[in-house]
Amino acid sequence: MTHATPVPVYLDCDTGVDDAVALAYLLASPGVDLVGIGTVSGNTSAEQATRNTLDLLALAGRDDIPVATGAHDHLSHGYGGGAPHVHGENGIGGVELARATRAEHPAGAVDLLLELSHRHAGRLHVLTIGPVTNIAHALAADPTLPHRVSHVTTMGGAALSTGNISPVAEANIHNDPEAAAALLAADWDVTLVPLDVTLEHTLSDADREALTAAPSAFIRAVGDILDHYFDFYRPLYGVRSCALHDPLAAALAAGGSVTSRAPRVPVTVDTTQGPGRGQTIADLRGQRLGPVDHEGSRVRVVLETAEPLAPHLVQTLVGYGVDPR
Repeated sequence: MTHATPVPVYLDCDTGVDDAVALAYLLASPGVDLVGIGTVSGNTSAEQATRNTLDLLALAGRDDIPVATGAHDHLSHGYGGGAPHVHGENGIGGVELARATRAEHPAGAVDLLLELSHRHAGRLHVLTIGPVTNIAHALAADPTLPHRVSHVTTMGGAALSTGNISPVAEANIHNDPEAAAALLAADWDVTLVPLDVTLEHTLSDADREALTAAPSAFIRAVGDILDHYFDFYRPLYGVRSCALHDPLAAALAAGGSVTSRAPRVPVTVDTTQGPGRGQTIADLRGQRLGPVDHEGSRVRVVLETAEPLAPHLVQTLVGYGVDPR
């Protein structure tokens, strides 16, 4: 899908392995104008996520995109140390990238988002692929923010699926349930991309090897970054592979993937301190005969997509930087 005028996108991320793939996809998508990036603690610290993002953008030749560091700690508790067993000690699979020479944006992630919401009022698409602490802070700082945002796509939650941090909670939501509750309650349209659908989309070893042989050094680095991630996912899938959590959210935001089952339903987040903390409770009653939207609900929960993501993702990334003539 292409757009006559690229959609301005603000990306909020905790740049680990699948964030790096999502970032590459956004850069390679002609329908996207990536106007700014904020980082948050999740897969790694917000500060390390900023370093990873700056270094990836430098390798891609995109030093024009501002990157601002956001919240280190979450609304109700401190940063928990990330997931080095999943994303490596540095968040990007232990791969050491050449260090970018430019500094981060002097404003924090919240101020950057608010600034961009005024600059692109009515058109800005907010894409979150980490805990949404920055978004909650932005909503608290300026409750009128939703009126200037066209749409929010957020990777997180588990509607019918089990969680990946607890029996019911997905990592992004579990890291900051209070922030997720604020995002879902705000006066804007949200597409929630939960584990139900992201775990069904995977990359194969052959896909990864195609990336490591791509013409772009940036895409080859992304292929290398995936290696550690594949090892983590092998026990789940039985082969070297990985889930496409953040890339699927990016593809849906960019229009490169479309939904086939995504009802608009009420969604709440469990913010208690009990065993259900971080659960996304989606009211999916009455959906047996097909998707049914609940009147007045602003949250669309993606349960299925029309096509597998991997072929489109690999084709898009391998073609990055290649002259189409």
